[in-house]
Amino acid sequence: MRRLDPYVVFLSVVATVLVWSAIRPRDYGVWIFELSLGLVGVAFLIATRRRFALSGLVYALAALHFTILACGAKYTYAEMPLFNWLRDTLHLSRNHFDRVGHLAQGFIPAMFVREFLRRACGLRPGALLGFLCVSVCLAFSAFYEILEWRVVLTFYPTSGPEWLGMQGDPWDTQEDMLMALIGSSASVLTLSSLHERSMAALSDPLAGATPRARA
Repeated sequence: MRRLDPYVVFLSVVATVLVWSAIRPRDYGVWIFELSLGLVGVAFLIATRRRFALSGLVYALAALHFTILACGAKYTYAEMPLFNWLRDTLHLSRNHFDRVGHLAQGFIPAMFVREFLRRACGLRPGALLGFLCVSVCLAFSAFYEILEWRVVLTFYPTSGPEWLGMQGDPWDTQEDMLMALIGSSASVLTLSSLHERSMAALSDPLAGATPRARA
């Protein structure tokens, strides 16, 4: 039985959820903003595929992350229907899909950073590698919060809290960054061994590209 190519599966998932999310989203302005960085990331992975093919684990995580972004873009992070149901059923204080998104913002990119540092920079597994993975993810989370702030001030100056999905929480920004910190730390602690095996499945795991990708 022929093994599925993780890259092809990744592209298929991205194409499917992109079309699904574009059908009657809650707000097309929010849809464009929330998916913009995700689409830039997908374009980057496509453009660099031949020179730097990634491990199957990272492509799977990329597909998962894009799916989360597409859900947030379609419904907004404060009004995701499944988490509205969980809020009402479990009597929660808010819709927590936003927290899931920011947890993923740390958990998933951590493996991208780890793969780049392992293969392109030659860092060995250990405390320094883990620290750098977490630090980069936390820095990106802070950058994203700053970007959201500037977008709100420019385009939505009278409806910032609603647009940001703060749901009445004055510490929403700090808690979002905390979730990215927790996610990236958990990713490094739980996925590093699996990531090593996934990279080992590449023909040339510690080089910039696999032989097949160079062809």
